[in-house]
Amino acid sequence: MSLRRSKGLPLDGMGELGMKKIRDFSGTWQMRRRNEDTWMEAQVPGSVFADLMRSGRMGDPFFRDGVEQAKELARHEYEYKRSFTADEELLASDKILLVCDGLDTLAQIRLNGQPLAETDNMHRSYTFDVTAMLCPGLNTLHISFGSALLHAEQRHAEHPIWCTTVGATGGFNQIRKASYMFGWDWAPVLPDMGIWRNIRLEGYSAGRLSDVFVTQQHEPEGEVGLAVRIRSSLWTAEGVFAEVTLNGPDGEVLHRTAHACSGEDLTVDVLVAEPELWWPNGYGEQPLYELAVVLLGRAGQTLDERKLRIGLRTITWRREPDAWGESFECVVNGVPVFAKGANYVPQDSLLSRCTPERTERLIRDCTEAHFNMLRVWGGAFFPGDEFYDLCDRYGLLVWQDLLFACAAYEMTEAFTENIARETADNVIRIRHHACLALWCGNNEMEWAWVEWSLPKTGKLRSDYIKQFEMVLPAVVKTHDPQTFYWLASPSSGGGFDHPNDPSRGDVHYWDVWHGTKPFTDYRKSLFRFCSEFGFQSYPDLKTVESFTLPEDRNVFSYVMERHQTHPEANGKIMNYLAQLFKFPKDLDSLIYVSQLVQAEAIRYGVEYWRQNRGICMGSLYWQLNDCWPAASWSSIDYYGRWKALHYAAKRFYSPLCVSASERDLKVEIHVTNDMPEPAEGLLEWQLRDHRSRVLQEGGVWTTAAELASCCPLQLDFRGELTDSERRRCYLEYRWRNAEGEVLSRGTVLFVPSKHFELLPPQVDAEVEETADSFLVRVQSAAFARYVELTLRQTDGVASDNYIDLSAGEPREIFFPKDRLSVPLSLEAFRGQLRLRSLYDIE
Repeated sequence: MSLRRSKGLPLDGMGELGMKKIRDFSGTWQMRRRNEDTWMEAQVPGSVFADLMRSGRMGDPFFRDGVEQAKELARHEYEYKRSFTADEELLASDKILLVCDGLDTLAQIRLNGQPLAETDNMHRSYTFDVTAMLCPGLNTLHISFGSALLHAEQRHAEHPIWCTTVGATGGFNQIRKASYMFGWDWAPVLPDMGIWRNIRLEGYSAGRLSDVFVTQQHEPEGEVGLAVRIRSSLWTAEGVFAEVTLNGPDGEVLHRTAHACSGEDLTVDVLVAEPELWWPNGYGEQPLYELAVVLLGRAGQTLDERKLRIGLRTITWRREPDAWGESFECVVNGVPVFAKGANYVPQDSLLSRCTPERTERLIRDCTEAHFNMLRVWGGAFFPGDEFYDLCDRYGLLVWQDLLFACAAYEMTEAFTENIARETADNVIRIRHHACLALWCGNNEMEWAWVEWSLPKTGKLRSDYIKQFEMVLPAVVKTHDPQTFYWLASPSSGGGFDHPNDPSRGDVHYWDVWHGTKPFTDYRKSLFRFCSEFGFQSYPDLKTVESFTLPEDRNVFSYVMERHQTHPEANGKIMNYLAQLFKFPKDLDSLIYVSQLVQAEAIRYGVEYWRQNRGICMGSLYWQLNDCWPAASWSSIDYYGRWKALHYAAKRFYSPLCVSASERDLKVEIHVTNDMPEPAEGLLEWQLRDHRSRVLQEGGVWTTAAELASCCPLQLDFRGELTDSERRRCYLEYRWRNAEGEVLSRGTVLFVPSKHFELLPPQVDAEVEETADSFLVRVQSAAFARYVELTLRQTDGVASDNYIDLSAGEPREIFFPKDRLSVPLSLEAFRGQLRLRSLYDIE
């Protein structure tokens, strides 16, 4: 074995893949409904719904009640075909494989009229040896798809197994397809089908790489040892070489080569003497190393190559007994991280609409709001490689559920084998990513067995134990032993032992919203890690207009209720709205106020848990995004428009956050510092009337310790404010750093907003243009509550929004030009800018 060092050698300069032939089948295919004569043009990767829409045979399922037409079309079978030429060079390969990265879901594959395979799992990748089936010249590949909707309905009718019924089609747990496609309380019933990921032929001579697995050993002295395990399939008696190259972010390159014999696993060790560590967003940088493994023949020809981008870091989960129960915290490179983020769901019900650009925009939205973690929910699908690549680059840790949610599963022999292979496929694909923090067995199923009302047979109960406490953890341990496996979410550690216990493990808290308790109840529970909690609102008016006609624009209309998939949600929104605000004058105002209620509710919980950093170490609200334009729990709607909640998240997830805990007229001001170094600043406050006149004020110079929260200020206005004065006074507080910059601020009212005596605020703005932004200087003549800045036709993201504004104290808000949906001139921007505040809803 030899070691070579060099500077700046390009990673892709290691030789052509001359012995590996790839025939990519992305692009144009033919598609038809089964047993019809007419074929239509189709795109692969893609889906049946996308092709039907493109050909004009299906309307947009998101418009009005178009879901119903799509649902009926999903009851049919569809067939794809493509002809291709197999040239002599390809046919000369020792082995030719058909690789299918994603078939959705019930597929029958025929090559040159001969049956090749049948598949029944959307979440798996499939590789088939077609060496003997190809012929010189023209070949034809057919893939037919059966109806997953009919399959689920029929299985449920013949052999019902319990699954959630809120918006969902029975039987979704009896087919390995993304559960949300059968409907959820935020998703429509749109069970699409088709070739949804890449498909190709791969031709090999002599051998191929079948697996590359990298583990890390971080030494106390700071060095990092990489063990690169290489598994190859060889069709030659001659030995081969494996070359490993590690390209560092600083340009340094490490090489190792080793001899490999057929049938043997080979491990190559690489030592990084001065590693650059990868950190989550807010804790440091995200340097990435490029690892390339090349399989070389005796003559030095390249047989196969695999490239991985990795980050050097340790991620552990600390579970230790303490005064509050048992800790549950993510520790990265020895630093305890307070997890700040949300639950990620699929970005579209029509998967062909999901693009890397859309995903990057969403990930960027997360980092702008100071997220450091996303939970990939278990009723969806494993995202594509680009999702994890982006999380690596932007520093978002990933809590990855395995794909089981809110249902029971029967562990037949075939099902057990199917889900074991599904899990292995995806663990192997994802495990090298720096962002991967945790594998989780399922969503809410242990909790359901303990506390929900469902048919609880002994057989299905034992099947649960087998599935999530035996089979799946064994698969994860085999293929990714360095990543923590958590049995379920929520869980206290398995075995049906109080799975939603607030003193240990993770919690899903739904007493607020589903339980209709006031959101002040968030502060009655101090969880160790809250991985799911949420609150609904309506999407932006422009989003509503995208799926309605003017006559539909009432939240209780047929069309609007079709885009509200939880049967009780509209009533809950109105109930909570009535607790805080006066009833709005029109739909636009109702949308605005619903978003304020949502933002206030989530803020109320998160700030409290962050005030108790060290006891609670995680807040992942439900949900980040939408799969279609609808009312939901999201903070960013289907079109990427930020709701008030996402702007609030940018404030309450700020690395240095000041927040209030009020009880009647007593107020505690807390400072939470998630940064790895202490912060010094002035914590100041003013008691003001509704004209923003200062009645009392004060401040204290404070040092906020790193990775901690403190309460340096306690105020008591009892005996000072009469009942009528409570309705006219508010408390404003802020943190200024040593340079005088305000890093965090907030406002406390002593009555619900509906009872506060707002004066006409006369909010106005001046707009200037800079090279990369439009600068809006907004001010008011009296206290203005929840000032919103939007553009009438264009989409944009403001630096801050839905802000409280004191009279005579202008605030500067930036609209970056690269976040506008279309370019605007200064004149056009001014013409589109709209301002409103809570005063305007009546």
